[in-house]
Amino acid sequence: MSTQISEQDIQKIVQSVLQNVEAVMKEMPQSANTPIKMKQAVHPEQQIATSAKPQISTIQPQGDHGVFASMEDAVEAGHKAQLEFMRNFQLKDRERILSAMRQAVLAEKENLANMVHEETKLGNVADKVAKHELTALHTPGTEILKTEAFSGDDGLTIVEEAPFGLIGAVTPVTNPTETILNNSIGMLAAGNAVVFNVHPSSKNSCAYMVRLLNKAIKAAGGPENLITMVGNPTLDTMQVLIDSPKIRMLVGTGGPGLVKTLLKSGKKAVGAGAGNPPVVVDNTADLEHAAKSIIDGASFDNNILCIAEKEVFVLDSAADDLVFHMLNNGAYMLDQYQLEKVMSFALEENEKQLAQGCSLDSKREYHVAKKWVGQPASAFLKEIGVVTNGEVRLLICGVDFDHPFVQLEQMMPVLPIVRTKSLDEAIDFAVKAEHGNRHTAIMHSKNVDHLTRFARAVETTIFVKNASSLAGVGFGGEGFTTMTIAGPTGEGITSAKTFTRQRRCVLAEGGFRIIG
Repeated sequence: MSTQISEQDIQKIVQSVLQNVEAVMKEMPQSANTPIKMKQAVHPEQQIATSAKPQISTIQPQGDHGVFASMEDAVEAGHKAQLEFMRNFQLKDRERILSAMRQAVLAEKENLANMVHEETKLGNVADKVAKHELTALHTPGTEILKTEAFSGDDGLTIVEEAPFGLIGAVTPVTNPTETILNNSIGMLAAGNAVVFNVHPSSKNSCAYMVRLLNKAIKAAGGPENLITMVGNPTLDTMQVLIDSPKIRMLVGTGGPGLVKTLLKSGKKAVGAGAGNPPVVVDNTADLEHAAKSIIDGASFDNNILCIAEKEVFVLDSAADDLVFHMLNNGAYMLDQYQLEKVMSFALEENEKQLAQGCSLDSKREYHVAKKWVGQPASAFLKEIGVVTNGEVRLLICGVDFDHPFVQLEQMMPVLPIVRTKSLDEAIDFAVKAEHGNRHTAIMHSKNVDHLTRFARAVETTIFVKNASSLAGVGFGGEGFTTMTIAGPTGEGITSAKTFTRQRRCVLAEGGFRIIG
């Protein structure tokens, strides 16, 4: 015997079943362990839905507020956090989280500066306080992200700046916690999460920063583990980070060797390499202002910043006055004997023909002695037996173009000054000393043609005119700040925009055609 069921009857049965399922689902407790969800899953790269509401994270922390024993666990936790971040948080929620991160660091900037200085033994506390403050206040957030739209007879197209997903980042010892904050603000603003492999010599202060930021994120209602790191970073953990299929983008702030390693990964890589910023001073410059600016930049945090003035090329007709004003603003001039004594302990002969530090050139005659990187000028003077009455911010010395202090990015408060016969010679020397890094260059001149000539010749990512190098990252100059200056890979001054990928959404077939 067969039963005839009409199409109308089938529809009634289906509707009844769906109603029963919905009734059962409403009675079930919604938790992270609920095996069935009515909500459709969202791809990790999908933009936030406008109807989404911020929720407290359901991810159970596996590490210590983002610090993990293994890189594999750090990556897994970051991956889960990024998925949740994109599913449940809108742009306004991201801004609330970023604001909490900024405030947390500002409240602890002195503590962080002291921790970094004590652990790394580089630079000075006062300037590290300023760096944390600068990074917290002047790293852009979601406001730098823009959506582009095209409309016409054939419809509407929107180009969105979408996240990559989970980013792997490697940080330097020179600006460790500052780079974590700067990178994290930009990456989270773009909708990503980040896993750090920090420099081993700064791992304790970096772990403190990661915990601090994650606590701030959690207090603001954000997911746990948006920022993670491995507690004991090594070259092996870095390789795990690079190789992980869950890492969609790599960002490295360091020397050329690091950038080269990241580029070999086959993934999208943003690399901030070495610099050896030259300064050119011509005879039209305000020499007193130039002297003050050069000292401010070259002495800041004992010259460990990659943007800092490393060597000066000054026209012979302006050199004496420039040196005079530098001596009046905290510089000490080394004589030839004192210079040789400084070289005897601050430089090491490259006997084994190895590429070290910020250079891949194994043929260089000298390397910088790590012990003296980032040490104060007073320590150098003490080592050579010089006693001074006032505070010395910077050591200066007259040298030839081929002197090691000119050719090396020494990251010490020792600034070589080369006298030149002409502007052409000064520019030629400066371009050669910069070694094609295309990082930063500075010029002091009132002649626009001279400024333009040098800018076109050196082609650096940052070119500062008549100011300290610090102006190039928004310290005493306009524009936002960054701790990752991607010259080798071309992104330049990085921000949240750098950590996005363009996604085009097209509504075609005349969906928005205007009828007139």
